[in-house]
Amino acid sequence: MTTTALLLGLLLPGAAFAAGLILWTFLEYVLHRFAFHERMLGQRVAREHLEHHAKVDHFAPLSHKVALAVPVLGAIFGLAWLVTTAPIAAGLALGVVTGWLSYEVLHRRIHVAAPLNAYGRWARRHHLSHHFGNAKLNHGVSSPIWDHVFGTHAPRATVLVPRRHATKFPWLLDDASRAPKELALQPSFTDNYRLVG
Repeated sequence: MTTTALLLGLLLPGAAFAAGLILWTFLEYVLHRFAFHERMLGQRVAREHLEHHAKVDHFAPLSHKVALAVPVLGAIFGLAWLVTTAPIAAGLALGVVTGWLSYEVLHRRIHVAAPLNAYGRWARRHHLSHHFGNAKLNHGVSSPIWDHVFGTHAPRATVLVPRRHATKFPWLLDDASRAPKELALQPSFTDNYRLVG
């Protein structure tokens, strides 16, 4: 095997992996908007997601996520293998898997943990404006790219969080506030969030 062939054998699956990460952002948008909100994959998938909107601390069980991921990833790998090689198809599928797992971690952290950096602050504000603003907007959780492309991006300077949901976001609340009527935001979040109701 020549050096060029060896480099291509490594670079092409690596490029496919990067393409898989980008593809994941598109899949995240499409699944969230069309399968979860517009019910294009049936009521069961949508019902699970709508329960998450009603009870923001509810997350679909791992078995349900795997049941959705396996056919999606199988189709991606199979279609890519039809037009490329197995290593490139595997690289693409691995990129999508990595993006999907990263999204799962990010989505959970948005709900349960304080942001660690500017991206974390943006992601929380963007996603929670979807939850508590207009659920037809801001479908991208990890990236706003496809919201921009499809005209569903709506940046919000201030997210209005209903008091009944505020306790589900412990990172958002000041430790001194205990009773629902006494809830107060952490001082570092008062520029971007307001409690209502």
